[in-house]
Amino acid sequence: MGIQERDRKVYRPLRRAGLEVIPDAVPAGTMPFVHGYGAEDVAGGFSHRYDTPRLVERLNADWYDLAASAGLFDHRREFLVQLPQGTRSHRAALQHLHSGNTAPALWNRVRLLDRWDIMGRGAASAFLGVHSGHPGFGMMALDGSAYLEASTGESGIDVLVVRHPDRSENVLRNLEWITRYDDPYVNREFKERIAVWLAGRARGLPDR
Repeated sequence: MGIQERDRKVYRPLRRAGLEVIPDAVPAGTMPFVHGYGAEDVAGGFSHRYDTPRLVERLNADWYDLAASAGLFDHRREFLVQLPQGTRSHRAALQHLHSGNTAPALWNRVRLLDRWDIMGRGAASAFLGVHSGHPGFGMMALDGSAYLEASTGESGIDVLVVRHPDRSENVLRNLEWITRYDDPYVNREFKERIAVWLAGRARGLPDR
C-alpha cells in the first residue's frame, strides 16, 4: 500500500475526527504492545451505558479529562495511537484477531487538533472503533508513562488508564509469554518486535 492510499483511506478520516497523523515519528524504544494488565494496574477510568443521554458528548468530555489528568498529551498535544496495519479497519482487525492470528495494530504518532470528535467521528472512521459511540482503541503517552484503552461491551463502553505499563509485572509477563508461545497463528514479526524491546530493556536501556 502506497503513502497516498494510506493518506486517503486512513489519515484523512482521522483528520476529520481531529487527529493529525505524524508519519514515522514514533519515539525509539516505545513499548510495542500493552496487554495482560491486572486490576491493580488500572489507575482510573469511566464507564457509560449505551442508553446514556448525549452519549458521544459525554464520552468525549470524559476521555479528554482522563487523558489530560493521566498525562497522555505532551506540550503539543501529541501522543501515540494504535492503528491497524495497512488500511484494515478496526472491525476487520478484531475479526482477524479473534480468528486466532495475533497481529495487533502499530503505534502511530498523532496530534490532537483544536476541533476533534474522538468518540463520534473517530470511532465512526472504523479505525478507532466500530461506529459512532462505540469506540475501540489503545493510546499511549510519548514517554510511555500512561496507556489509555477504550472498549465496547454488551451494555456500554469502558475506558481505563494504566500508568507506566512498562513497569507492570502483569504486562511484562504477558509480553514474555507471547515471545515464547509457539503457535503458527501468532504473527512472527509481532513476536520479534516484542523480543527486541524486551532484550533492550534487559540490557538496561532507559525505561520509556
